[in-house]
Amino acid sequence: MDTLLFATSNKNKAKEVQEALAKANFPLHVITNQDLDNPPEVVETGTTFLANAKLKAHKLAEFSNLPTLADDSGLSVDKLNGAPGVFSARFSGEDHNDARNNAKLLAELGGVPKNERSATFHTTMVLSWPGKFEDDLIAQGEIKGEILTSPQGKGTFGYDPLFFVPEKGKTFAEMTTDEKNAISHRGQALRKLLQELPDWWKKMENSK
Repeated sequence: MDTLLFATSNKNKAKEVQEALAKANFPLHVITNQDLDNPPEVVETGTTFLANAKLKAHKLAEFSNLPTLADDSGLSVDKLNGAPGVFSARFSGEDHNDARNNAKLLAELGGVPKNERSATFHTTMVLSWPGKFEDDLIAQGEIKGEILTSPQGKGTFGYDPLFFVPEKGKTFAEMTTDEKNAISHRGQALRKLLQELPDWWKKMENSK
């Protein structure tokens, strides 16, 4: 096995993983759902990031018969009792529209003072081996910040223009890709995963 399926249609996410694997001297060929013929749609019915990541990893590993990485990420705002959470991508509707999601978040926090706009970005990654789902490799990462009252920065996607990191004095959208990856929830989870990956991979291959 020298191919890793990343259960996503986002080529940028896959590129990030491909580059991280190369830096870690564990060169796997990373493909995505777009490289598969008619992959299954996974309905994210889980109530936690871990449950949704497992749903995607297991379904796509079963379909492709390849080791499969899946992640589920989201923004949890303290003032909104943890919302949007697992519904982050679908906060304003099922069709995943970043601009509408950001507008809804700002509306929900209308009038809330700066010191009550704390939030956490979270990622859970699950790596599954076909037929060995009890041995899933799981890694998580999170970063705390606050939600601004208006977007700042033009980079990246999602809630990045509203998520302000006080220690850096800027939003995710104002950071370079390298700056963001060095501290982000996804970057943290990926680094933890890569630390355990070589031993886990060897164990899975030897247990065929």
